[in-house]
Amino acid sequence: MKNTFSQQPWLVVALALVLPLVLQHFGNAWVRIADMSLLYVMLALGLNIVVGYAGLLDLGYVAFFAVGAYLFGLLASPHLMENFPLIAAAFPNGLHLSLWWVLPLSAGVAGLFGVLLGAPTLRLRGDYLAIVTLGFGEIIRVFLNNLDQPYNITNGPKGIGPIDPVTLFHYPLSKKLDLGWFEVPSVTLYYYLFLCLVVVSVIICHRLENSRLGRAWMAIREDEIAAKAMGLNTRNLKLMAFGMGAMFGGVSGAMFAAFQGFISPESFSLMESVMIVAMVVLGGLGHLPGVILGAVLLAALPEVLRFVAGPLQELTGGRLDAAILRQLLIALAMVGVMLVRPRGLWPAPEHGKNLDTQGGQA
Repeated sequence: MKNTFSQQPWLVVALALVLPLVLQHFGNAWVRIADMSLLYVMLALGLNIVVGYAGLLDLGYVAFFAVGAYLFGLLASPHLMENFPLIAAAFPNGLHLSLWWVLPLSAGVAGLFGVLLGAPTLRLRGDYLAIVTLGFGEIIRVFLNNLDQPYNITNGPKGIGPIDPVTLFHYPLSKKLDLGWFEVPSVTLYYYLFLCLVVVSVIICHRLENSRLGRAWMAIREDEIAAKAMGLNTRNLKLMAFGMGAMFGGVSGAMFAAFQGFISPESFSLMESVMIVAMVVLGGLGHLPGVILGAVLLAALPEVLRFVAGPLQELTGGRLDAAILRQLLIALAMVGVMLVRPRGLWPAPEHGKNLDTQGGQA
């Protein structure tokens, strides 16, 4: 698998291009699952910068996902026009941002929030850092739930909608593309857009990994005191890790809002953060192919298990809820993988090498 990915990347790209055309024959619901999997791949790639490269445990990463989603939701829906007369007067035709404005805005604002999170946590490590980032994620969710009074900014638990779809070259991706001899559904158009963003994200992460900045992050991950003694500015490096990781979450959140057409605080719960962390750990910390594999599996598995939980519920006479059965099966699968492959499904070649050597010497 490793040789296929590293030596023949075009084969992987070709399979990704053909995948939605195959899934269409089984229904658009399967293509939609693939779309959401790509969004989670972007989230996992961003979190991998913080956790996999810099070694900073972040349990509030979903906050940046929410920031990107609500930023696009506010700028691409009638919500601000209906609640703020001054904005409605300034933009009588409404705010309808193009993709080229959405991407840098969502990345920049989410990156700023990432730096704001990182600044007060520079002296924290391990469990303490995890608790603070967890609190940050919950604070953002609480704000989203309550910023409907005295000024209705987020519309509270009722959410924001309808949100404009992404428009690419003056063509809204919410409409199917008629090529005459073939029709491309909306979910497939979004798939190719998300795939392009994932490819760009992988290239950026790969370049970061092999850059001086990436090596500095890894030095902090392995031994922060030694890295500081070697002259590395650990403070600025940590802030850059938080900021750059958050940028991926912001872009993914904006695409999520455009794809769904509606957002609410329920989509950005603590469980989402835990799942994103699980994707990175399950796939392989700091290893791009492993992170992608973990994100795809954990994003698609809950939907695939719907076809397993239903028959199991019938076997029990309906006494067990299908949703609970799905969560149980996912948990059992994750525990099994961690027992069999504690370093992840596809770990980095050098990850844990020192530990193995020390164990052998002992």
